[in-house]
Amino acid sequence: MADYKDEVRQSSGMSRRGFVKASATAAAALAVSGSLAGCGPNKVQPTEEDQQAAPAADIISGTWVTAACWHNCGGRCLNKALVKDGVVVRQKTDDTHEDSPDYPQQRACVRGRAQRNHVFSADRLKYPMKRTSWQPGGGDNSKGELRGKDEWERISWDEAYTYITDEIKRIKETYGNRALFADGGEVSKFLSLYGGYIGHWGTTSRGAWTYTPDVVGIAPQTNEGINDRLDMRNSEVVIMFGTNPAWSSAGNPAYHLLQMKKAGAKFVAVDPFYNDSYSLVDAEWIPCRPSTDMALFLGIANAMLEMDAEKGLIDWDYLNTHTIGFDADHMPEGEDPNGNFKDYVLGTFDGTPKTPEWASRICGVSPENIRYLAELMGKDNKAAILMAWASARTHNADCLPQLVMTMGAMGGHYGKSGHMCGLSCHSRSFSGGGYLIGSGADGLPSVKNPLGDSEGINDTELWKAIAEGSYTYAGGSTKKVAGEPREVDIKLIYHDSMNAKLQTIEGQAKGIEAHRKVDLVVTHSLFMTTNAQYSDIVLPIESYWEKEGGFLQGNREALIYHSKVVDRMYECLSDEEIAAEIGKRLGLNVEEVYPFGVKQQLFNQFVGAYIVDETGEKKPLVTITADDIAEWECEGEPQEGVVSMKELIEQGLYQIPRKPGDAYGYIAYEKFVKDPEANPLKTASGKQEIYSATLRDTINAIGYSTIEAIPTYIPPQEGVEATYSDFEAGTKGEYPYQLYNPHYLRRSHTVFDNVQWLRETWPNPVFINADDAKEKGIKEGDTVLLTSPHGKVLRVACPTERFMPGVIGLPHGAWVDVDEKTGIDHAGSDNMLTGQIQSGQGVSGWNTCMCTIEKYQEALTPDVELPMRVPEAQM
Repeated sequence: MADYKDEVRQSSGMSRRGFVKASATAAAALAVSGSLAGCGPNKVQPTEEDQQAAPAADIISGTWVTAACWHNCGGRCLNKALVKDGVVVRQKTDDTHEDSPDYPQQRACVRGRAQRNHVFSADRLKYPMKRTSWQPGGGDNSKGELRGKDEWERISWDEAYTYITDEIKRIKETYGNRALFADGGEVSKFLSLYGGYIGHWGTTSRGAWTYTPDVVGIAPQTNEGINDRLDMRNSEVVIMFGTNPAWSSAGNPAYHLLQMKKAGAKFVAVDPFYNDSYSLVDAEWIPCRPSTDMALFLGIANAMLEMDAEKGLIDWDYLNTHTIGFDADHMPEGEDPNGNFKDYVLGTFDGTPKTPEWASRICGVSPENIRYLAELMGKDNKAAILMAWASARTHNADCLPQLVMTMGAMGGHYGKSGHMCGLSCHSRSFSGGGYLIGSGADGLPSVKNPLGDSEGINDTELWKAIAEGSYTYAGGSTKKVAGEPREVDIKLIYHDSMNAKLQTIEGQAKGIEAHRKVDLVVTHSLFMTTNAQYSDIVLPIESYWEKEGGFLQGNREALIYHSKVVDRMYECLSDEEIAAEIGKRLGLNVEEVYPFGVKQQLFNQFVGAYIVDETGEKKPLVTITADDIAEWECEGEPQEGVVSMKELIEQGLYQIPRKPGDAYGYIAYEKFVKDPEANPLKTASGKQEIYSATLRDTINAIGYSTIEAIPTYIPPQEGVEATYSDFEAGTKGEYPYQLYNPHYLRRSHTVFDNVQWLRETWPNPVFINADDAKEKGIKEGDTVLLTSPHGKVLRVACPTERFMPGVIGLPHGAWVDVDEKTGIDHAGSDNMLTGQIQSGQGVSGWNTCMCTIEKYQEALTPDVELPMRVPEAQM
């Protein structure tokens, strides 16, 4: 690896610090001047090495190859790598066509441009390893208490396969298939053929947007929720709730946002954090506490009713014809008319009007601003009400999408140009409408898990189930069944396909406990991630830059094909190769899972790739000739498309040109709004259900917690009320601060956390309101200890006016680094502070977390100065 780095340096003439300097400059342009002084990009001074670096023109020779940017930020931008003598010496982004707002290039962000430092990092896992103290046979042989502490030894692939398959056989024979837990990757397919395994399900990023939307009549994340990006320029006012594409889905989404600003839209941001996306469009900031959007929206609904007679804010015709349950006259047949939404908001029967004053005490938004938002959402404004997933990643938020839908319906903001109400995040951030282009399927058969627990344990109790032996079976993320208590005794945890479950599922401290309880933990990984750190056997896998090729897609208009960039390094194998060998050693027929090879799988994706023409007809995208079939040595037939196979591979991108007024525009719910009878929604009534008995009955049957058929406010566990010992009296409790976990430019979720270029550029502090910091005697750069009911972490403080009082922001995704003597995580992993808490549909309630903060005497070593995770066995 050192030879590779030397070759890169000699070939490129570019130092690491040169890249960091450029990255810091680009990142600083995003930030508000002085907004996060000392907490944002580090200041990097040029070195003599930088000044002597060769000019770019000297290294242009080589071959540009489209390189995968496969990380789950939602962006899916175009990255190209310059390969010279088998070495990647430079990267660049999309230059396949001229850039314009209507037809934008698919430009990569600072993370994507740091992938060279990611793929070729010194801490890449090189060989299979076994934890020194672990021995087969289970029980005391496992020495599970040493996971995360033990040394590692290098083993051969044959030894690794033997250990794994012998243990799988032993566990099945002794305890049965329900003792096997797997993430659901390639090895899981063979475990299914071997009798099955227990899996897991959860709401992950989507929170209550996972199950609720289709049931009540608002679109989930996919393609129907908001208007096309070109129509969004027709909006007069844009109200954003918890959105920050400049950090979370960096690339085109923030660029689309800027075009709306240039078209004349007014922006209002409702968020605990005045982030860089809001700064980009000079948005008016209305601070709102985390996990309180339900109370805020109920207050807005009350204000709309209060002011409607005078200002005509409500679209009564839409409510009467396209919804059910808003008032007593439009309730579903057979339901109590007193259970309608309007009477709940007015407090007719419960004696508590949900006034702006009532809502303000919970959410922290002033009554005046709540009424202001109500006016902005009125029917005569071309309003875009845009949500991200964040507000629904809250315990007891199961009715939040239903309430968002109700707000949009009250203002009639569906089915019209410039009007919209729904999700704008991840790959569909500021860009609604169905996909216009896409790849085909690989053609592999599906393999069914014969156990009824194929989607068995909800993430919010996964670690508790493994550690304590029981859980509630309730189906899966979107297929719900009545909750049923079950016992479980897991002996194997298998993490494959680069899964990061120990890092990304809430209740990380309980997760570590669970991993130390079982007989065997196996992880496939590129690096010594948190999963790998607490494993017994770690298997090195290839990166996407070493794969044969593949397709990636983010927005609806572009399809990326990435090629193999470099040859596979060290002893790394693919997940598929590892799974196939394990399957073979278990006595299974590998062809049942992989009836043909990787190249045929990839070829099938070319064959099935499609494009939608201006008439709406779906057609083949790729022209495939007999020569192509012969060259690839695959089975298939020639076909006519719009781009040749060779051209798509060479360009790495096919993007549909766009312009205002073209045939690809999209207005969400347009057909339903024009004729709801002819175009019913997927709900039981075919209309938007402000009253949904289906949602109520399904959620309540699970048994985690109960809801009503209309959206009502239920204080979430560990929400704002829980930060008080006496909420009514205003007396703060043991954990007086709310904590939430914004996405951060240094990482895409947990990916890139080991990239030294990004570590030097983005230091990963904890953000705290400047007045709160002053009250606690905390200054910029102080090491602070964050403590929740579930764990403790250390970080360096960043006091700022951009976070509202009472709210702390800990960036998501740091790889845990626990001091075993104190139990304190030194990396600042947000999930060390979250707990395994069940509510509603099993929502992962990331944003319902509370903590306290205090100065810590011991200084924290900057992340970039920490040694990389390279076990001696990998040296």
